[in-house]
Formats: sequence, C-alpha cells, structure tokens
Amino acid sequence: MATKANGAAKGPALNGKAYPVIHHTYDVVVVGAGGAGLRATLGAAEAGLKTACVTKVFPTRSHTVAAQGGVAASLGNMGPDNWRWHMYDTVKGSDWLGDQDAIEYLCRHAPDAVYELEHYGVPFSRTEDGKIY
Repeated sequence: MATKANGAAKGPALNGKAYPVIHHTYDVVVVGAGGAGLRATLGAAEAGLKTACVTKVFPTRSHTVAAQGGVAASLGNMGPDNWRWHMYDTVKGSDWLGDQDAIEYLCRHAPDAVYELEHYGVPFSRTEDGKIY
C-alpha cells in the first residue's frame, strides 16, 4: 500500500486512480449481521460502546433469515404450550450432550426474546389473525 508524504495511506488503484483508506476505531466490531450478530451489536451500542457491525451480505439475506427455522419459545398462542416441552425437545435434540442449565434458561426466557425481536421489527411468520407461529 502506498503512503503519501503526510503519512496517509492510499489504497489500490481503481480505474487508474488510487482511493484513500480511511481508518476507523471501535470498541466493539461484530462480524456477521444475522440475528445473533445484530443483537450483539445492539447490546454493545446500548451499553455506550462505539460499535460496528460488518457483514458480507445484507441482513435480510443472513443465515438467520435464510434458514427459516423455528424458535423454541413457548408462546402459547397456537394451543397449549410449556417451556418444559421445548426444553425436553432441545435436550433430546442435543443427544443429552447440551448444557441443560443453559437450555433451561434459554427455554424459560425465549418468549421474552421473541417479543423483544418483534418490537425491533423482525418479520415472524404469522397466522391470519396476526399471531406469531
């Protein structure tokens, strides 16, 4: 990389002209703008940290959206539901190798996380009467 007399860096030539390289400084840099990356970025920013989120794709093209998977949250809006059922499914799905304390915490608090994401504008699939499913 070339350096000007004043010490500023110049990037590679583009169409025969070099462009300036701008250096940034952050407290936190999150790589990836899927659901976890965006939430981590938001949390760091809410904590008052200078934060950047770097991604190679637009957030609506992230793995979180592309996977179209479900969330193990006992919302109870499609019939009887209980966080313990989701915990059992998650523990069983991990072949009983998952951290069961962490899984319990996840399943107990998942509804609050879903409602938080809904308030942030996450486009969950919905029934005709507007309930998340």
